[in-house]
Amino acid sequence: MNELIEPDLFKSMREFGADEWQECYHCGNCTAICPLTEKNILFPRKPIKYMQMGLRKELEACVEPWLCYYCGECTEKCPRNANPGELMMTLRRYLTTAYDWTGYARKIYTSEKWEFISIGILATFVLVLFLLFHGPMTTILTSEGGVQLNVFAPSGIVHIGDMLMAATVSFFLISNIFNMYWKIVGRNRDLRIPPGLYIKEFKSLIFNFASQWKFNKCDGKSYWFLHWFLMSGYVILFILIVGFLGWFQTDEIHPWWHPQRLIGYYATAALLIGVGYFFYGRIKKSRERLKHSHISDWTFLVMLFLTALTGILVHFFRIGGLPMLTYYMYVAHLMILFPMIMIEVPFSKWSHLAYRPAAIYFSNIKEAALKQKQNHK
Repeated sequence: MNELIEPDLFKSMREFGADEWQECYHCGNCTAICPLTEKNILFPRKPIKYMQMGLRKELEACVEPWLCYYCGECTEKCPRNANPGELMMTLRRYLTTAYDWTGYARKIYTSEKWEFISIGILATFVLVLFLLFHGPMTTILTSEGGVQLNVFAPSGIVHIGDMLMAATVSFFLISNIFNMYWKIVGRNRDLRIPPGLYIKEFKSLIFNFASQWKFNKCDGKSYWFLHWFLMSGYVILFILIVGFLGWFQTDEIHPWWHPQRLIGYYATAALLIGVGYFFYGRIKKSRERLKHSHISDWTFLVMLFLTALTGILVHFFRIGGLPMLTYYMYVAHLMILFPMIMIEVPFSKWSHLAYRPAAIYFSNIKEAALKQKQNHK
């Protein structure tokens, strides 16, 4: 038996949500209908073929699952009901675990208990820290200064925790992206990539991360804008927490038009509107891309919604002069935010935000290197 072929590869796909993948007989309808199909990018036939044949290395080097934005047209046109769109989603989950050298992503994608227990442990950790180290409650409650959030939870100390959290998340995510690079580009020893290509193609990484523009080709500008709106709210929230907490978490109540409040309102609105749309769509199953939900999809949406809700409630309780409600809600907010970032960013749903533009970047580098190789023959 060829050691490069793993006949049982398909079995592991069921753990990640695949169902009727074996029904695909490669008629080509999905490739013909997909608006993103290009030369050498065959949606979604190539990765499905690799999966069927047990070609793990080829599958792990495949970028197509990340270039797919799941408009659902391929599934709607499939004569065998093989659901190719959902198969691409399944492969994104699988590839997330393939890049993760710790093995943790695989555990949370294949076991609900692992994810829920991890969330519980991290949330409890935050609660214990507050019980041990919060500011003096007697001083806070007897003061005439109203809500004193920075006495209860000094922003300087919280910021140290933010930086440690960001460093940990960055370490795991960046190391996973390097692993992704190795599987897609690095282990192809026959391919020599001039250093200048990395610099030349880097603009594609920045552009696709900031704009998510390929969504526009897939399903129109309205869906692209909604996705971008949600993403921008999350990124802004993350930047405010990690980089500008001292400015964002203040006991001074600014007027409604102050940039601090307007930016916070924008991020909150983006999260609540975006999450609300996906909640409604998954419950109603109104579109093909929203008919099939993995447990990780629901966990992500619930945690994102609770993060936005508790965050805006902290703000309203603070400007309303309600000290205890502000403090309790602040603790609840961090008990949700901390595990969401620690789990979702490097190991689960939010990692896709980094893997998609990285896949385009690595694909462009690989394609440019191959063209240069052919031109020199």
